[in-house]
Amino acid sequence: MSDRIEKSDAEWRAQLTPEQYQVTRHHGTERAFTGTLNKVYDEGIYHCVCCDAELFSSKTKYDSGSGWPSFYDTLGNDAIAETEDNSFMMRRVEVHCKRCEAHLGHVFPDGPEPTGLRYCINSASLAFQKKDED
Repeated sequence: MSDRIEKSDAEWRAQLTPEQYQVTRHHGTERAFTGTLNKVYDEGIYHCVCCDAELFSSKTKYDSGSGWPSFYDTLGNDAIAETEDNSFMMRRVEVHCKRCEAHLGHVFPDGPEPTGLRYCINSASLAFQKKDED
């Protein structure tokens, strides 16, 4: 994982759309079933919208029915960190980009095998890079 990226609030606002800014920099959540990447199943890699770190592969994406892009595993490249989140009278595990601390979503222990995990991620926090056709 590359060096940590830090920017001022003004720099993040200039780089991101209002929704991306709210989700990634202020721990927001897009409404269920509204994200642009929820139903994308093309082959490729999902990156952090803030710093371009590679986070998830389309190979681990599945339709959880939750309304958000869901993955049962990360790329395993140490790009994602977890933090306990006790907001809204719930105990959850937040996932964020390790490089720039962008809020991505949450991980839950109700996913499919082989991991049993469900990374429930906001589309607004992701950029999708489709695999080139050979």
